[in-house]
Amino acid sequence: MARIKQSVAWWCFVRGDMTPERLVRTAAEIGYQGIDLAPPEYWPLIREHGLTIAAANGHQSISDGLNRREHHDRIEQELLANIRLAEQWRIANLICFSGDRNGLDDATGLEICAEGLRRVAPAAEAAGVNLSVELLNSKVDHPDYQCDHTDWGVQLVKLVDSPRVALLYDIYHMQIMEGDIIRTIKAAISATIIPPAILAATSSTTSRSSGIHRSCERSPPPATTVSWLRNLFRAAIRWRRCSRHIACVMWRCHDPHPAGHDRCPLAAVPKLPPWKDAA
Repeated sequence: MARIKQSVAWWCFVRGDMTPERLVRTAAEIGYQGIDLAPPEYWPLIREHGLTIAAANGHQSISDGLNRREHHDRIEQELLANIRLAEQWRIANLICFSGDRNGLDDATGLEICAEGLRRVAPAAEAAGVNLSVELLNSKVDHPDYQCDHTDWGVQLVKLVDSPRVALLYDIYHMQIMEGDIIRTIKAAISATIIPPAILAATSSTTSRSSGIHRSCERSPPPATTVSWLRNLFRAAIRWRRCSRHIACVMWRCHDPHPAGHDRCPLAAVPKLPPWKDAA
């Protein structure tokens, strides 16, 4: 792949004087490839600026997810409707959620989630849309969430056994739960055949590490952070030697600067130079 494709998360930036129009225009000017999790009413605006809609929510909700059979009928209908929209708008990824444990053991939750995903995987395959199950931390932000470790997520993907069921590997969340991010990714990629996945890159030094989503006083992310991310990708590709396992990359900055959006971290993340796949 010639360069890392980056997108930004809508909800991190659209607030105060950062209007939807300004965010989309600025993202396009900087050179981002897309925007994820934007409300549907702004999809035309995003496409008009030559950006993709990188990801959208596949179903509701984070806590009431796929690990309960009583939710499967509802989730199936929501996912089928959103798969049709994703095909129409060329949205590559729909985000799915395991749901909270609520006393459910991990082995049973795994089987039930796999059952739910198998119901919609054929439709996703036919439409060319990825169903990306998000890994979230259960220590700080999403207490009791079941898909909170990489191994559990990898087992789920293997159980469903569909080329269109993937993991959304969020570095922010997994550095809280597991740490040792690069080794974990290497092990997951080398141990199994992973379908296309999203790597959501977040700065581990944001205010969210304290469990509170708020504005911060720090400087924008340094270029070295982006270099580190690029090296991580090179390592992953070296281990698998196949870039198809990574569908897109999202740089999510969770803390717009309160002093004004002329100092917003979005504008400070540099474009990446072309680079060759690792030998």
